[in-house]
Amino acid sequence: MINKIIEISIKNKLLVGIHILALVLFGTYAMLNMNVDAVPDITNNQVQVVTISPSLAPQEVEQFVTYPVEIAMANLQGVDEIRSISRYGLSVVTIVFKDNIPILDARQLVSEMLGPASGEIPEEYGTPELMPITTGLGEIYQYTLEVDEEHIDKYSLADLRTIHDWIVKRQLSGTKGIVEVSGFGGFIKQYEVSVKPRTLRNFDITLNEILEALEKNNQNTGGSYIQDGPYAKYIRAEGLLTTKEDIEGIVVKTVNKIPVLIKDVAEVRFGAPSRFGAMTKDGKGEVVGGITLMVKGGNANKTIENIKVKIEQIQKSLPEGVSLVPY
Repeated sequence: MINKIIEISIKNKLLVGIHILALVLFGTYAMLNMNVDAVPDITNNQVQVVTISPSLAPQEVEQFVTYPVEIAMANLQGVDEIRSISRYGLSVVTIVFKDNIPILDARQLVSEMLGPASGEIPEEYGTPELMPITTGLGEIYQYTLEVDEEHIDKYSLADLRTIHDWIVKRQLSGTKGIVEVSGFGGFIKQYEVSVKPRTLRNFDITLNEILEALEKNNQNTGGSYIQDGPYAKYIRAEGLLTTKEDIEGIVVKTVNKIPVLIKDVAEVRFGAPSRFGAMTKDGKGEVVGGITLMVKGGNANKTIENIKVKIEQIQKSLPEGVSLVPY
Protein backbone atom coordinates (compact mmCIF):
# COMPACT_ATOMS: atom_id res chain seq x y z
CA MET A 1 0.00 0.00 0.00
CA ILE A 2 2.77 2.42 0.96
CA ASN A 3 4.74 1.51 -2.18
CA LYS A 4 1.66 2.20 -4.28
CA ILE A 5 1.24 5.67 -2.72
CA ILE A 6 4.93 6.45 -3.32
CA GLU A 7 4.64 5.28 -6.95
CA ILE A 8 1.57 7.45 -7.57
CA SER A 9 3.28 10.44 -5.93
CA ILE A 10 6.37 10.08 -8.11
CA LYS A 11 4.28 9.86 -11.29
CA ASN A 12 2.12 12.89 -10.30
CA LYS A 13 4.64 15.38 -8.95
CA LEU A 14 2.62 18.41 -10.00
CA LEU A 15 -0.54 17.18 -8.28
CA VAL A 16 1.38 16.40 -5.08
CA GLY A 17 3.02 19.84 -5.18
CA ILE A 18 -0.38 21.53 -5.53
CA HIS A 19 -1.72 19.59 -2.55
CA ILE A 20 1.32 20.52 -0.44
CA LEU A 21 0.92 24.20 -1.38
CA ALA A 22 -2.78 24.04 -0.49
CA LEU A 23 -1.95 22.53 2.91
CA VAL A 24 0.63 25.26 3.58
CA LEU A 25 -1.83 28.00 2.64
CA PHE A 26 -4.59 26.45 4.74
CA GLY A 27 -2.26 26.05 7.73
CA THR A 28 -1.11 29.68 7.45
CA TYR A 29 -4.70 30.90 7.28
CA ALA A 30 -5.69 28.76 10.29
CA MET A 31 -2.72 30.05 12.30
CA LEU A 32 -3.54 33.70 11.58
CA ASN A 33 -7.22 33.26 12.45
CA MET A 34 -6.84 30.97 15.44
CA ASN A 35 -8.40 32.04 18.75
CA VAL A 36 -5.36 33.04 20.81
CA ASP A 37 -5.90 33.64 24.52
CA ALA A 38 -3.85 33.41 27.68
CA VAL A 39 -6.40 31.20 29.45
CA PRO A 40 -9.10 28.99 27.88
CA ASP A 41 -12.61 30.25 28.54
CA ILE A 42 -14.48 27.43 30.29
CA THR A 43 -17.45 29.52 31.43
CA ASN A 44 -20.68 27.56 31.21
CA ASN A 45 -23.66 28.58 29.07
CA GLN A 46 -25.20 31.26 31.28
CA VAL A 47 -27.29 34.44 31.18
CA GLN A 48 -27.23 36.95 34.04
CA VAL A 49 -30.05 39.29 35.07
CA VAL A 50 -29.03 42.31 37.14
CA THR A 51 -31.31 44.69 39.04
CA ILE A 52 -30.02 47.80 40.85
CA SER A 53 -32.09 48.93 43.85
CA PRO A 54 -30.01 51.50 45.74
CA SER A 55 -32.47 51.94 48.63
CA LEU A 56 -33.02 48.28 49.56
CA ALA A 57 -31.28 46.12 52.16
CA PRO A 58 -30.25 42.55 51.18
CA GLN A 59 -33.36 41.02 52.78
CA GLU A 60 -35.64 43.36 50.82
CA VAL A 61 -33.68 42.80 47.59
CA GLU A 62 -34.19 39.04 48.04
CA GLN A 63 -37.90 39.39 48.78
CA PHE A 64 -39.00 42.05 46.28
CA VAL A 65 -36.51 41.62 43.42
CA THR A 66 -34.54 38.36 43.35
CA TYR A 67 -37.46 36.05 44.20
CA PRO A 68 -39.82 37.34 41.43
CA VAL A 69 -37.02 37.04 38.84
CA GLU A 70 -36.18 33.48 39.93
CA ILE A 71 -39.84 32.43 39.80
CA ALA A 72 -40.22 33.92 36.30
CA MET A 73 -37.15 32.02 35.05
CA ALA A 74 -38.03 28.70 36.70
CA ASN A 75 -40.23 27.49 33.83
CA LEU A 76 -37.71 28.10 31.05
CA GLN A 77 -36.81 25.02 29.03
CA GLY A 78 -33.23 23.76 28.86
CA VAL A 79 -32.19 25.28 32.20
CA ASP A 80 -29.64 23.36 34.26
CA GLU A 81 -29.41 25.67 37.27
CA ILE A 82 -30.64 28.99 38.66
CA ARG A 83 -28.59 30.75 41.34
CA SER A 84 -28.66 34.26 42.75
CA ILE A 85 -26.90 36.82 44.92
CA SER A 86 -28.79 39.49 46.89
CA ARG A 87 -26.67 42.31 48.28
CA TYR A 88 -27.28 45.85 49.44
CA GLY A 89 -28.92 47.56 46.46
CA LEU A 90 -28.03 44.77 44.01
CA SER A 91 -29.65 41.58 42.74
CA VAL A 92 -27.84 39.18 40.40
CA VAL A 93 -29.67 36.11 39.07
CA THR A 94 -27.66 33.63 36.98
CA ILE A 95 -29.53 31.21 34.70
CA VAL A 96 -27.33 28.33 33.48
CA PHE A 97 -28.56 26.62 30.29
CA LYS A 98 -27.57 23.30 28.75
CA ASP A 99 -24.53 23.46 26.47
CA ASN A 100 -26.52 22.59 23.32
CA ILE A 101 -28.63 25.78 23.53
CA PRO A 102 -27.13 28.74 21.58
CA ILE A 103 -26.37 31.72 23.81
CA LEU A 104 -28.51 34.09 21.71
CA ASP A 105 -31.49 31.73 22.00
CA ALA A 106 -30.94 31.53 25.75
CA ARG A 107 -30.87 35.32 26.06
CA GLN A 108 -34.05 35.57 23.99
CA LEU A 109 -35.84 33.14 26.33
CA VAL A 110 -34.71 35.09 29.38
CA SER A 111 -35.60 38.42 27.75
CA GLU A 112 -39.16 37.23 27.12
CA MET A 113 -39.60 36.50 30.82
CA LEU A 114 -38.25 39.87 32.00
CA GLY A 115 -41.61 41.50 31.27
CA PRO A 116 -43.62 39.30 33.69
CA ALA A 117 -40.80 39.55 36.24
CA SER A 118 -40.77 43.36 36.05
CA GLY A 119 -44.53 43.41 36.62
CA GLU A 120 -44.02 41.69 39.98
CA ILE A 121 -41.35 44.16 41.13
CA PRO A 122 -42.50 47.55 42.52
CA GLU A 123 -41.61 50.28 40.02
CA GLU A 124 -39.40 52.22 42.44
CA TYR A 125 -37.31 49.11 43.20
CA GLY A 126 -35.54 48.97 39.83
CA THR A 127 -35.84 47.21 36.47
CA PRO A 128 -34.17 43.84 35.68
CA GLU A 129 -31.65 44.00 32.82
CA LEU A 130 -29.52 41.47 30.95
CA MET A 131 -25.77 41.56 31.43
CA PRO A 132 -23.58 41.86 28.27
CA ILE A 133 -22.74 38.70 26.28
CA THR A 134 -19.32 38.25 27.84
CA THR A 135 -17.50 36.25 30.50
CA GLY A 136 -14.99 36.80 33.26
CA LEU A 137 -12.20 36.34 30.72
CA GLY A 138 -13.60 38.95 28.33
CA GLU A 139 -11.54 41.83 29.78
CA ILE A 140 -8.98 41.85 26.99
CA TYR A 141 -7.85 45.49 26.80
CA GLN A 142 -7.44 47.90 29.72
CA TYR A 143 -6.33 51.53 29.57
CA THR A 144 -6.12 54.81 31.45
CA LEU A 145 -6.38 58.45 30.40
CA GLU A 146 -3.07 60.20 31.11
CA VAL A 147 -2.36 63.95 31.18
CA ASP A 148 1.12 65.29 30.39
CA GLU A 149 3.01 67.53 32.82
CA GLU A 150 2.25 70.69 30.87
CA HIS A 151 -1.54 70.25 31.18
CA ILE A 152 -1.71 68.44 34.51
CA ASP A 153 -3.64 71.28 36.20
CA LYS A 154 -6.06 71.80 33.33
CA TYR A 155 -8.11 68.62 33.72
CA SER A 156 -9.84 67.41 36.88
CA LEU A 157 -10.94 63.82 37.53
CA ALA A 158 -14.48 64.86 36.57
CA ASP A 159 -13.20 66.30 33.27
CA LEU A 160 -11.29 63.11 32.47
CA ARG A 161 -14.30 60.93 33.24
CA THR A 162 -16.45 63.12 30.99
CA ILE A 163 -13.85 62.83 28.21
CA HIS A 164 -13.85 59.06 28.61
CA ASP A 165 -17.64 58.63 28.61
CA TRP A 166 -18.35 61.06 25.75
CA ILE A 167 -15.32 60.64 23.50
CA VAL A 168 -13.42 57.42 24.19
CA LYS A 169 -16.33 55.15 25.06
CA ARG A 170 -18.57 56.41 22.27
CA GLN A 171 -15.88 55.75 19.65
CA LEU A 172 -14.74 52.40 21.04
CA SER A 173 -18.32 51.14 21.15
CA GLY A 174 -19.15 49.32 17.94
CA THR A 175 -15.65 47.90 17.45
CA LYS A 176 -15.95 44.41 16.00
CA GLY A 177 -15.70 41.83 18.77
CA ILE A 178 -16.45 44.30 21.59
CA VAL A 179 -19.73 44.00 23.47
CA GLU A 180 -19.20 46.56 26.26
CA VAL A 181 -16.83 49.36 27.31
CA SER A 182 -16.79 50.03 31.05
CA GLY A 183 -15.38 53.21 32.60
CA PHE A 184 -13.78 53.45 36.05
CA GLY A 185 -12.50 56.16 38.34
CA GLY A 186 -13.05 59.90 38.49
CA PHE A 187 -16.36 61.62 39.14
CA ILE A 188 -19.46 61.33 36.96
CA LYS A 189 -20.61 64.89 36.37
CA GLN A 190 -24.16 65.74 37.33
CA TYR A 191 -26.25 68.77 38.29
CA GLU A 192 -27.36 68.93 41.90
CA VAL A 193 -30.24 70.97 43.32
CA SER A 194 -29.58 71.44 47.04
CA VAL A 195 -32.76 72.79 48.62
CA LYS A 196 -32.86 75.15 51.62
CA PRO A 197 -35.39 73.72 54.11
CA ARG A 198 -36.09 76.98 55.93
CA THR A 199 -36.70 78.86 52.68
CA LEU A 200 -39.02 76.10 51.48
CA ARG A 201 -41.02 76.41 54.69
CA ASN A 202 -41.21 80.21 54.38
CA PHE A 203 -42.66 79.93 50.87
CA ASP A 204 -44.82 76.91 51.82
CA ILE A 205 -43.21 74.79 49.08
CA THR A 206 -42.76 71.00 49.28
CA LEU A 207 -40.04 68.81 47.81
CA ASN A 208 -42.61 67.23 45.50
CA GLU A 209 -43.31 70.65 44.00
CA ILE A 210 -39.58 71.12 43.36
CA LEU A 211 -39.38 67.72 41.64
CA GLU A 212 -42.50 68.39 39.59
CA ALA A 213 -41.18 71.78 38.44
CA LEU A 214 -37.85 70.26 37.37
CA GLU A 215 -39.53 67.42 35.46
CA LYS A 216 -42.05 69.63 33.64
CA ASN A 217 -39.38 72.15 32.59
CA ASN A 218 -36.89 69.63 31.20
CA GLN A 219 -38.38 68.26 28.01
CA ASN A 220 -38.81 69.03 24.34
CA THR A 221 -42.20 68.80 22.72
CA GLY A 222 -43.81 68.99 19.29
CA GLY A 223 -46.87 70.95 18.18
CA SER A 224 -47.85 69.25 14.91
CA TYR A 225 -47.37 71.53 11.87
CA ILE A 226 -48.72 74.58 10.01
CA GLN A 227 -49.72 74.21 6.38
CA ASP A 228 -48.24 77.04 4.29
CA GLY A 229 -49.27 76.49 0.68
CA PRO A 230 -47.29 73.50 -0.64
CA TYR A 231 -45.05 73.53 2.46
CA ALA A 232 -45.55 72.21 5.98
CA LYS A 233 -43.81 74.05 8.82
CA TYR A 234 -43.28 71.81 11.83
CA ILE A 235 -43.65 73.31 15.29
CA ARG A 236 -41.18 72.28 17.95
CA ALA A 237 -40.56 73.63 21.44
CA GLU A 238 -37.15 73.06 23.00
CA GLY A 239 -37.21 72.89 26.78
CA LEU A 240 -34.28 70.67 27.72
CA LEU A 241 -32.09 72.14 30.44
CA THR A 242 -28.48 72.65 29.38
CA THR A 243 -26.90 75.00 31.94
CA LYS A 244 -27.03 75.81 35.65
CA GLU A 245 -28.70 79.10 34.79
CA ASP A 246 -31.52 77.23 33.02
CA ILE A 247 -32.20 75.24 36.18
CA GLU A 248 -31.99 78.29 38.43
CA GLY A 249 -34.57 80.11 36.31
CA ILE A 250 -37.32 77.49 36.64
CA VAL A 251 -40.50 78.81 38.29
CA VAL A 252 -41.66 76.60 41.15
CA LYS A 253 -44.85 78.49 42.05
CA THR A 254 -46.25 82.01 42.33
CA VAL A 255 -46.66 83.61 45.77
CA ASN A 256 -48.52 86.93 45.97
CA LYS A 257 -48.16 87.30 42.19
CA ILE A 258 -44.37 86.98 42.50
CA PRO A 259 -42.75 83.92 40.84
CA VAL A 260 -40.55 81.83 43.12
CA LEU A 261 -37.57 80.43 41.18
CA ILE A 262 -35.40 77.42 41.91
CA LYS A 263 -32.49 79.70 42.77
CA ASP A 264 -34.64 81.36 45.46
CA VAL A 265 -35.15 78.12 47.37
CA ALA A 266 -32.13 75.99 46.40
CA GLU A 267 -28.49 76.06 45.36
CA VAL A 268 -27.70 74.62 41.92
CA ARG A 269 -24.19 73.24 41.56
CA PHE A 270 -22.09 70.60 39.86
CA GLY A 271 -21.66 67.37 41.77
CA ALA A 272 -21.20 63.64 41.43
CA PRO A 273 -22.98 60.53 42.74
CA SER A 274 -21.60 58.82 45.82
CA ARG A 275 -18.59 56.66 45.09
CA PHE A 276 -17.87 53.25 46.62
CA GLY A 277 -14.28 53.01 45.38
CA ALA A 278 -11.54 54.62 43.33
CA MET A 279 -9.03 53.69 40.64
CA THR A 280 -5.33 54.33 41.29
CA LYS A 281 -2.19 53.58 39.30
CA ASP A 282 1.53 53.29 40.15
CA GLY A 283 1.01 54.89 43.56
CA LYS A 284 0.55 58.33 41.95
CA GLY A 285 -3.05 58.86 42.98
CA GLU A 286 -6.40 58.52 41.25
CA VAL A 287 -6.80 58.00 37.53
CA VAL A 288 -9.62 57.47 35.03
CA GLY A 289 -9.62 54.36 32.86
CA GLY A 290 -11.67 51.72 31.16
CA ILE A 291 -11.92 48.07 30.20
CA THR A 292 -13.17 46.59 26.93
CA LEU A 293 -15.24 43.41 27.19
CA MET A 294 -15.08 40.90 24.34
CA VAL A 295 -18.16 39.00 23.19
CA LYS A 296 -18.32 35.44 24.45
CA GLY A 297 -16.48 33.07 22.11
CA GLY A 298 -14.78 35.93 20.24
CA ASN A 299 -11.28 35.91 18.80
CA ALA A 300 -9.17 37.86 21.31
CA ASN A 301 -6.26 38.26 18.89
CA LYS A 302 -8.42 39.76 16.13
CA THR A 303 -10.45 41.89 18.55
CA ILE A 304 -7.34 43.47 20.07
CA GLU A 305 -6.08 44.30 16.58
CA ASN A 306 -9.41 46.03 15.86
CA ILE A 307 -9.18 47.94 19.14
CA LYS A 308 -5.64 49.16 18.40
CA VAL A 309 -6.78 50.51 15.04
CA LYS A 310 -9.66 52.35 16.71
CA ILE A 311 -7.37 53.66 19.48
CA GLU A 312 -5.17 55.39 16.87
CA GLN A 313 -8.24 57.26 15.61
CA ILE A 314 -9.39 58.15 19.14
CA GLN A 315 -5.98 59.59 20.05
CA LYS A 316 -6.43 62.23 17.35
CA SER A 317 -9.77 63.40 18.79
CA LEU A 318 -8.67 63.70 22.44
CA PRO A 319 -8.17 67.19 23.93
CA GLU A 320 -4.67 68.62 23.98
CA GLY A 321 -2.46 67.02 26.63
CA VAL A 322 -4.64 63.93 27.11
CA SER A 323 -3.62 60.50 25.81
CA LEU A 324 -4.94 56.96 26.09
CA VAL A 325 -2.39 54.56 27.58
CA PRO A 326 -2.92 50.75 27.70
CA TYR A 327 -1.66 48.78 30.69
